[in-house]
Amino acid sequence: MHVTSPVFGRRGRTQHGLAEAGPAPLVPPPVAEPPPAPEPASKASPDTLLSELRALCLAKLDPTSISNSPPELLIPEVELLISEIATERRIQLNGREQRQLATELVDDMLGLGPLEPLLEDETINDIMVNGPTTVFVERRGKVFNAPVRFRDTAHLINVCQRIAAAVGRRVDESSPMVDARLKDGSRVNIVLPPLALDGPYVSIRKFGKKTIDFNKLIEFGAMTRPVARVLEIASQIRLNVIISGGTGSGKTTLLNAMSRLIDHGERIITVEDAAELQLQQPHVVRMETRPANLEGRGEVSQRDLVRNALRMRPDRIIIGEVRGSEAFDMLQAMNTGHDGSMSTIHANNTRDAVTRIENMVQMGSMGLPLSAIRTQIVSAVDIIIQVERQRDGGRRVTQVTEICGMEGEIVLLNDIFRFQIDSEGSDGRLRGHYKAVRSRPFFQPRLAYFGLERAWTAAMEGADE
Repeated sequence: MHVTSPVFGRRGRTQHGLAEAGPAPLVPPPVAEPPPAPEPASKASPDTLLSELRALCLAKLDPTSISNSPPELLIPEVELLISEIATERRIQLNGREQRQLATELVDDMLGLGPLEPLLEDETINDIMVNGPTTVFVERRGKVFNAPVRFRDTAHLINVCQRIAAAVGRRVDESSPMVDARLKDGSRVNIVLPPLALDGPYVSIRKFGKKTIDFNKLIEFGAMTRPVARVLEIASQIRLNVIISGGTGSGKTTLLNAMSRLIDHGERIITVEDAAELQLQQPHVVRMETRPANLEGRGEVSQRDLVRNALRMRPDRIIIGEVRGSEAFDMLQAMNTGHDGSMSTIHANNTRDAVTRIENMVQMGSMGLPLSAIRTQIVSAVDIIIQVERQRDGGRRVTQVTEICGMEGEIVLLNDIFRFQIDSEGSDGRLRGHYKAVRSRPFFQPRLAYFGLERAWTAAMEGADE
């Protein structure tokens, strides 16, 4: 009898038949020899046996069929194969161990190996791999050690190379650093030896599967309803916005939430190092940078893309993150009729964000005097929103600041909202309130132009309620 499997191909099973009955023998049959004793089970270590079993399974799998099989159907087939090989090789595995090994093999073949369970866990925001035996995750702003291990360094390097190859990039000893993304949009940074001293380092910023809007941010405690209403108005009247904050503070999440308020009739061009923005509008043009090849050619930087975006008739330009000389081109875009443009930047507060922009423009060797750069910033940027991951793990909007102009050589800033901590609850969560400044905003003419003066006043009056 033969058994056919769509994954493994045709496998035969040996059947032992009985000899046909014949006439009675004329001589007594010889005394039967005792059957040979079964071969003892292997004395190898459990890890060696599992490695042998894993290699035998992989050798019998059909790669073409595997690539087209969904994991939920493939796992039972692989589990059956493991059971058969374990029986043949006299390797003792219980049902739970067989299932676990089958899942690991399928994750290795179709996914990212040991990282798959972490990627499926929606409570995890960040995954940090510090070599093959050390993995940390962040849940709700707190970092924990995860019980996840790779078999060895080669196993981890193989996963890294698959991540990079999926987006047309490469990572190896000659090119040991790369920014990439996963299929779901999660952002990945990889560093290989010799730069990484303890084995490959992988940092994954997971892409939320659920769309987050202002209602969700209010529910999470990231802001209050009046602050959300002010940011909604800022988007509606097409203010140029910079979102500032530290790593993992929620800048991209807030940018995605604000982008949901953009009119569906506008043409939006996004520029990113690794695409992670999640815009819902129908007319979105997404562009991503490209690293240089082995010969050092073919690089396309954010600055190149921002310059090109200006020729593509955009209504708004959204730059995922400004971190270099493209800051000058961002200011040019905001100053040339592309109102409502947005970007993010790394800075500790809104005043530092202005200084960071100044420094990044100077990095481009423009030769502009500092006064000219500051004039460009004042003309281009309307408000800066500061977000922060605070000590209780919560991510909050801590400042909403407008740029009011210049006084001499100084850029004038006015805090519309500033978050102040009052106490800490029994659950460890910080309690606080927003202090609002009700002075007439510098962009009052735009509020009047869009007919939203009363809406702005109502939002500010509700700040202390």
